[in-house]
Amino acid sequence: MARIGAARRDFIKQSAAGLALTAMPKVSFARESVRRYQLVAEPHPHFFDNKLKATDLWLYNGQTPGPLITAVKNEILEVEVVNNLDQPTTVHWHGIRNINEMDGVPGLTQPAIQPGEKFRYRFSVKDAGTFWYHAHNKAWQQVARGLYGPLIVHNPLEQNNSRDVLIVADDWLIDKNEQIDADSFGSLGHWSHGGRLGNALSINGKFGPSIPIPSSGTTKLKFINAANARVLKFALEGNHQMRVASVDGSPCENFITNEITIGPAQRLDIEVDEPSNLTSLLEISTSQPLKAAKFEPVISTLDKPLHSSDSRPYYNQPDVKNAKIVEIHMQGGAMGNLSSATFNGEVRELRDLAMNESKLWAFNGEIGDYGLTLAEVQLQDIVVLRVWNDTAWRHSMHLHGHHFWVQSREFGENPRNLLRDTYLMQPREKADLIFIADNHGRWLFHCHMLEHHASGMGGLISVV
Repeated sequence: MARIGAARRDFIKQSAAGLALTAMPKVSFARESVRRYQLVAEPHPHFFDNKLKATDLWLYNGQTPGPLITAVKNEILEVEVVNNLDQPTTVHWHGIRNINEMDGVPGLTQPAIQPGEKFRYRFSVKDAGTFWYHAHNKAWQQVARGLYGPLIVHNPLEQNNSRDVLIVADDWLIDKNEQIDADSFGSLGHWSHGGRLGNALSINGKFGPSIPIPSSGTTKLKFINAANARVLKFALEGNHQMRVASVDGSPCENFITNEITIGPAQRLDIEVDEPSNLTSLLEISTSQPLKAAKFEPVISTLDKPLHSSDSRPYYNQPDVKNAKIVEIHMQGGAMGNLSSATFNGEVRELRDLAMNESKLWAFNGEIGDYGLTLAEVQLQDIVVLRVWNDTAWRHSMHLHGHHFWVQSREFGENPRNLLRDTYLMQPREKADLIFIADNHGRWLFHCHMLEHHASGMGGLISVV
């Protein structure tokens, strides 16, 4: 990782500016408890630091992260997306157990939103938790340019809680002109290795910001990793303990840790009992810790006690005695053992596929895309995705429309049984992802290292 790129020191300068996470978009309520938002996707300059010149990005409503979208459990979200880009786009609501036609996968669940056109997403939110939204057409480019934002669904008792602090992390590949390194998009080096890794780390859209936190009382930090491929690792300066309260939106049995690992697209809610003692957030995935943000305790007479976390997951782990087993053998990439694979019905050498099709990864010997069905299961089946990461690289595996149980190894040597929607698999790891197929439709299962997905690491689970 080279300290998130040797060039990072040229780009990241500590900023004394206070946190301005996002300006709320216009929102309206109807008697049927509908929250309405508008997201406008368009090119827009952004200042990561007031000492740097503007960087040209693609943003929702002119800001990064995009507007904070909030709702209360069981409300309906209605979001109009306006595409002012020069290429088609869609929006995926990551972690939401959505209805299939609102899932935002172009060519699968909806037609892409063409330049100059609009699309209205409308769906209910049946789970409270920390989620996010992001572009899903050419995501390897559109997310890297800034098209994403946070989505928080509250339990009724937790609305407007001033003790919730949002931390949206991303790494950016910036060139010497302080612009997005557009020449590197589509690089086979990125696609065949760990994905597109940046050289500048942002927290809530700034380099080294100050983050206001309550000066006393238990506080919840809500982490979202919006990076294309960077696996991030955080600690609190001073080795402060953190209590993990939920993973990927779903509550879990709380546990204590001194550091957290967050793969691309994963989310974590952690609780800290003495926020007045916090000084800095450190990114520690390299031998040289980076001070990613400073904490600024703020006294507020409006602070309410943090609502007690519910440790009950969205659903209990099902009995797998009669489960449907789906074998998924992941191969490919640099230093891999895949010499050939099937693409569009034809077996071709991997070098040929890489050079002529930019395809480098396979599931069960087939280059993945929206036409590759990994399994067809019946509604309410118990399903085990028996996944073997037979590659030299980590993969952040995401299942649309569902959460799955997994022996999660992101928190040290001892696995924890957790309900997730995105699981960071280590090289050569084998894991069972267990879920109830209670959501009808054709659902994407793919690697959220976005370059891996684009180059073949994706397929469908069809629930009929």
